Amino acid sequence: MRVLLDENVPVAFGRFLVGHELLTVRAMGWTGVKNGALLQAAHGQADAFITMDANLEFQQRLAGLPFGVVVLHSRSNRLADLEPLVPTVLAELATLEAGTVRHIRG
Repeated sequence: MRVLLDENVPVAFGRFLVGHELLTVRAMGWTGVKNGALLQAAHGQADAFITMDANLEFQQRLAGLPFGVVVLHSRSNRLADLEPLVPTVLAELATLEAGTVRHIRG
């Protein structure tokens, strides 16, 4: 699965996503792109989008997206705070469907 990390998720988090192809907003040249344009740019590029933007589903229409969205809820975006979420993230990625949103809380 091609997983796109939002710019608010540390790139180092990607090393925990074993078995998935990692893409990042920074590497794609999309840093600073607004959410709506970012989601459009990701069409055909990613199968999953991981973000810490808890308001994304209230600001954007996600139901028709060709990829699923995983929203991480953590004390901070520090790797030490996100690492405990990894087993749940991997389990959710295994069943994530296009147009769905999954929230993972730490």
